[in-house]
Amino acid sequence: MRFLKRRFKDKELAPDEIFLDASNQPDFDASRLEGKLERPISNSTFAGIGLVLIFILGIFVVQAGNLELVQGATYAKRSESNRLRPDVIFAERGAVLDRNGVTLIGNSMADDGRVERVYKTPGFAHLLGYVSYPKKDASGHYYDTTITGLAGVEATFDDQLAGKNGTLLVEEDARGTIQSQGSVIPPENGSSISLAIDARAQEAFSYAISHLADKIPFQGGSAVLMDVNTGEIHALVSYPEYDPNVLASGGPSNVIASYQSSSRQPYLDRAVSGLYTPGSVVKPLIAAGALTDKLMTPEFSVYSSGSISVPNPYDPAHPSIFKDWKALGTMDVRHAIAWSSDVYFYTITGGFGGQKGLGIDRLKYWYETFGLTQPTGIELSREASGFVPDPAWKEKTYDDPWRIGDTYHTGIGQYAMQVTPLEMARAIAAIANGGKLVKPTILKDQPLQGSSIPVDAEALQIAREGMRLGATEGTSLGLNDLSFVHLAGKTGTAQLGFHNEFYNSWAVGFFPYEHPKYVYVVVMEKGPSGNSIGGIYATHNALSKLHELAPDYFE
Repeated sequence: MRFLKRRFKDKELAPDEIFLDASNQPDFDASRLEGKLERPISNSTFAGIGLVLIFILGIFVVQAGNLELVQGATYAKRSESNRLRPDVIFAERGAVLDRNGVTLIGNSMADDGRVERVYKTPGFAHLLGYVSYPKKDASGHYYDTTITGLAGVEATFDDQLAGKNGTLLVEEDARGTIQSQGSVIPPENGSSISLAIDARAQEAFSYAISHLADKIPFQGGSAVLMDVNTGEIHALVSYPEYDPNVLASGGPSNVIASYQSSSRQPYLDRAVSGLYTPGSVVKPLIAAGALTDKLMTPEFSVYSSGSISVPNPYDPAHPSIFKDWKALGTMDVRHAIAWSSDVYFYTITGGFGGQKGLGIDRLKYWYETFGLTQPTGIELSREASGFVPDPAWKEKTYDDPWRIGDTYHTGIGQYAMQVTPLEMARAIAAIANGGKLVKPTILKDQPLQGSSIPVDAEALQIAREGMRLGATEGTSLGLNDLSFVHLAGKTGTAQLGFHNEFYNSWAVGFFPYEHPKYVYVVVMEKGPSGNSIGGIYATHNALSKLHELAPDYFE
C-alpha cells in the first residue's frame, strides 16, 4: 500500500487538468489534433524492441560465422569452380619403332587437341594392334580421357606406351568467355619402344602372301621370319587384316561391319593364334627324334611303291591301304625328308614290314620336345597352343580305340594334329641351331631365353642335310633358283574338307644353310585342291622382295 500511495502522490492530478480538453476544445484545431492529450511510450516497450533487434542481429552473426568459418572452404571452392574450368592436356603416347629406328606407330595432333595414332600400313595391323580414344559427352566435355591399347603391341605394352595427362585451368567469365588459361600440371609423355621387327622384312612377306592369297584365292595366309639363335622376330604377318585407323576411330561403320561378317576372318592373328594341320613339315622333327632313339640308322632305307597295305583284323578281305603322295622308290632318311615320303614315315612312326616304329607315345613325346603343344611365350596376347592326338583323347572324343592308321597319320602331321605358324618356326629353328628351343620375342635386344632339347647333334645334322636336299632336288626345289642364298627347306600339304576340296600349303626352312641365321615359315590357308601354287611360290616371292629391300639379310 505504501508503494501505491507513493505512486499516487507523485502522479496527483487536479480536476481542471482532467477536463482540460473538454473545456478548451473550441479553442483548438481538432483536425490537427490540437489540444489532444497523448500518452508517452513506456520504457518497457523500448526494452522489448531492443531485445527483438538483438535477437535478429544474433541470428545474423551466427549464420555469417557458419558461412565463413564452417562452410567457407566449401563455398569458396564452389565459387572457384564456377570461375575456373579444368581441361585435360593429352599426353603423347610412346612411339613404336622397328629394329632400325623406322617409325611403325607415331602420333599426330587432332583438331580438338587430342593425340591420334598413326599406323604404318598395310601388313602390320595384327602385330601393332590399335587403341580406343578418349570419349566426349553431348556437351563436348571429355568423360573418358584415356587412350587405351586394345590389341597387338598397343595392348601388350599399354602401360609403357601410355603417358599421364596434364591439367589446364581455364578462367571464364559469367558468360563462358575465356579470360585466361594456364597449365598447372604438365603432361608426362609415354615411353617409346623398339621392336625386333624389321619393317623391310614385314613388307616383303606381307606383299607376297597378300598377293597370292587374293590371286588363287586362298582364304588367308601367315608368315614368320625369326632369328634362329636369339628368337627375335623380324617379320610376323597375318592376312587378311583390318585397318587399325578404322577400328581406333570407330568408323566408317560399314567397313567395321564388313570385318565382322567376313568369312576370311580379318580379326584373326593367324601367325600367333591360327591353328593348322601341319602336314609334312613335321618330318624333320620326327627323323631327328627317331635317329636319337636309335630306331634306325641314317642308312636305313624304305621302298615306296606308292602305298603300303596293312591287314585289317576286322575285315581280312579288305586290308587298310595307306598311300604315299606318289611312288618314290627307295628312300633313306635324308631323301625321305627331301622328297617327303609318307611311306618312309609310316614305317618309322607306326612300324611296318618288320621295322619297329616309334609308337604314338614316343611320337607325341618328340612333338612336345620340339615345343608343338605349348605356347611359345611370345609377348603378344591370345597365343594358341598346338595339339597332338593320342589314344585317351580319341577314346574320350569318339568312344573309339586307337588304331595303327591313327599313328601313321599323326606321324606325317595329319589326323587331328594342329600347330601355330609360330610354334613351327621355333621347332624348325631348333633343327637349324643345334637343338636350342628359343623363346620368340618381338622386342629388340632382349636376354636370350630358351632351353636345350635332348636330341643328338648327328641326328640334327642329318635332318638339316635332308632339308638342304629338299631345296636342291626335292619338294622345295622351287627355291633353288634364288641365286643370292643357299637355303634348306621343307614343304607340307594338309587336305581339308569332307571331300578334300581344300588344302593348306606350308613352306618352312632356314638360311643360310652353311651358317643358319634365320628360320622362315609360310602358310597359305584353305586354297582350292588341284592348285599347284602355294607356300613355295609365296616364299620365293617374299625372299626375292626381301633381297630387293634388304640385301644385308643375304650377305
